Amino acid sequence: MFSCDIVGSSTADDGTRDPFTIRLFTEGVPTAETANQGAIRRAVGGEVDGPSRELGRFVLSVAQNAESGMRIRHIYRRDRFLRGSDYNSYLAQGFTAARFTEPNENFDHEHQDIRVENNVQIGDLIQFMDFAFLSRVVKVNAATLWSLAQGPGTPKNVGILTQALTNATDLVWSANPDPDIDGYEVMWRETTEADWTHVIPVGNVTAVSFQHFSKDNVFFGVRAVDKDGHHSLVAFPVPK
Repeated sequence: MFSCDIVGSSTADDGTRDPFTIRLFTEGVPTAETANQGAIRRAVGGEVDGPSRELGRFVLSVAQNAESGMRIRHIYRRDRFLRGSDYNSYLAQGFTAARFTEPNENFDHEHQDIRVENNVQIGDLIQFMDFAFLSRVVKVNAATLWSLAQGPGTPKNVGILTQALTNATDLVWSANPDPDIDGYEVMWRETTEADWTHVIPVGNVTAVSFQHFSKDNVFFGVRAVDKDGHHSLVAFPVPK
């Protein structure tokens, strides 16, 4: 679920403009996470790898390009400081969700009665809209939704085998039901990196082992790829 909330203007309250940036807020730890799921997450890491955070990374991978004309500023926070939006109720029910918001807010144009105060027009009026900016916001959403619809589903039951102490990393997952699956890719990054930095194609399999490539040192993920090259969101593994 995407909340496009306050996305109509590129002009800040000081008059500066940033018409080619859109903010994207995503949570790392799921709002609906259970106590047991939280304990596992704290034990293995992954505080910045909840489903909504992976959705945000997916948005950057498919919608930050010349076609949209937008720089997507992915902010690792559920929402603005101590504030919220309609999508919070979806997060509370376990849905994957994110929020788009213009780069700088002008609070004279939010939740205000329409009036003139000290020769300043107050209120959310059409004269303050930047429709060229808004059209780029729409392109970002359209590119993302099209890519989600065209691509395969996120792999399910992704896990790291942990029955034995070893420096190897053994990943397993369930086969996607999509009829046009071409294979899977293992993603990895240093624990200090914000986004996935390395891709390892592993073919149309449901298990892979990396010898002497320790799960202790990096984060791993798995995504599906179809025959046209569309990819899914990355699934973050849990211990098995």
